[in-house]
Amino acid sequence: MKHSSLSQPSGSDITASRRTSLQQFQQLVVISFHNIVLLDIAFTHSSYVNEAHPTRNDNERLEFLGDSVLGVCISHILYEKFPDKREGELARMKSVLVSESSLSAVASTLSLADYLLLGKGEENSGGRQKPAILADAAEALLGAYYLDKGLEAAKALVLRLFADKIEALASTSGKDFKSIIQEYAQKRGIELPNYKIIKIEGLEHARHFHISCVLDGETFGPLEGHTKKEAEQRAARQAFEALHAREGETARILDAIIGTNSTGASALD
Repeated sequence: MKHSSLSQPSGSDITASRRTSLQQFQQLVVISFHNIVLLDIAFTHSSYVNEAHPTRNDNERLEFLGDSVLGVCISHILYEKFPDKREGELARMKSVLVSESSLSAVASTLSLADYLLLGKGEENSGGRQKPAILADAAEALLGAYYLDKGLEAAKALVLRLFADKIEALASTSGKDFKSIIQEYAQKRGIELPNYKIIKIEGLEHARHFHISCVLDGETFGPLEGHTKKEAEQRAARQAFEALHAREGETARILDAIIGTNSTGASALD
């Protein structure tokens, strides 16, 4: 594979101490970069560039790439590992694995915070421990590794980094989305979800149901299904994905319900 490179800084622009630090990281994680510049950029936050280093690259483009690489790798891994699980269950598992809380936990395991280049303002505001910054750096790392080594190597790295979380998810009871949303409402002490039929189309033997999930005054959907159950599950799935994307306490509650926490251990054991 032809190894990709980004513009400045060139390899020679990396200081000796920085190069040593990046080499230590590679030894810690047991990976090796042909182009160490990619790794350097993966750990360079935009605040560092904006404050005093305008000729450098920050990690936002690599983060963008890494987000897609992670999605493809996780989808492929789940598809191969769980041939009997249906699309909805695979989607639920993927949603948890690629979440900010999951990525920041992986970043913490790798001690990514120790290698980040941050601007002074971000540093002083606790940026080195912010989940969003850590999650972004983890995605940038995957993007950089993909450029340097290719998709199969990136997939192998993802499998290694997420193995415990995947096993924790696999060991749960396989709750469906309606069950998850109902349990979420119970834990939050809010009214249970209400599924409303918006319209029914088609002949009796080939009907299509359009159903919305109403939770705590918020409407998700409507989603279509060949049966009421299918449409309700799809609406509940949309509710789950929207709520989980909000991170924070909401994501933590949902992670606990489906059987994983920030460390990747089963929350139902």
